[in-house]
Amino acid sequence: MNNSTQENKRPVALVTGGSRGIGFGCAEHLAKAGFDVAINGMRPKEQVSEPIEKLEALGAKVVYCRGDIGSAEARAAMLAQIKSEFGRLNVLVNNAGVAPKERKDILEASEESFDYVVGTNLKGPYFLTQSASNWMVEQRADDPNGFYGVINVGSVSATVASVNRGEYCVAKAGIAMMTALFAARLGEYNIPVYEIRPGVTKTDMTSGVTDKYDKMIEDGLCVTKRWGFPADVGKAVTALARGDFPYSTGQVILVDGGLTLPRL
Repeated sequence: MNNSTQENKRPVALVTGGSRGIGFGCAEHLAKAGFDVAINGMRPKEQVSEPIEKLEALGAKVVYCRGDIGSAEARAAMLAQIKSEFGRLNVLVNNAGVAPKERKDILEASEESFDYVVGTNLKGPYFLTQSASNWMVEQRADDPNGFYGVINVGSVSATVASVNRGEYCVAKAGIAMMTALFAARLGEYNIPVYEIRPGVTKTDMTSGVTDKYDKMIEDGLCVTKRWGFPADVGKAVTALARGDFPYSTGQVILVDGGLTLPRL
């Protein structure tokens, strides 16, 4: 670690898919809490200047890591860039995800769609966590009092079946088990792993089904009678990233407005 990195004591978080939607909500609240942030995305850097400027205005140093998390080469380049720019990584927020390009009944959906969604939403986070965790273990040896952790952004779709986007549900169910696995494995290093499970959240991904969910929410889908917003997830992620729940590794934090609360 170089001298400039040693002098800068701000913790560093990597937020995949961090330039918009839930990911930006997470990055924004982490920046407000005193984190420097690396945000990953697929768009060219010139197209994400606005979110980067917003984060920098909050006092954060921001690094943009362009690349597909489904690619081993892109994941390696991302971590190498963070190592070069910051020299450390305290928190990984696995947020990046895609929806099926076409919502199709599971009796008709294609293997191509399955591979696309699962490759980005499950395989990518799994192996990014593997690499980041090994780096965190190395850092822990040199910094026994620092906080290191992994936060996976899942979905209520891990347990709520949507038969017209089965590949998405399968990937999010995999994220739930991935959280449990890495929590169990990293416990000896005091590196907690959590899952945040959002419900119906207002993002680009849900823009095409706004009318559908407006009506469902009005009809009582959620206990809290409104859409979720990226800030709702960002606040929960930041509480975990600060180390406020060090004895809760492996746990799921629902941010769904009571959507999955059993009711009669």
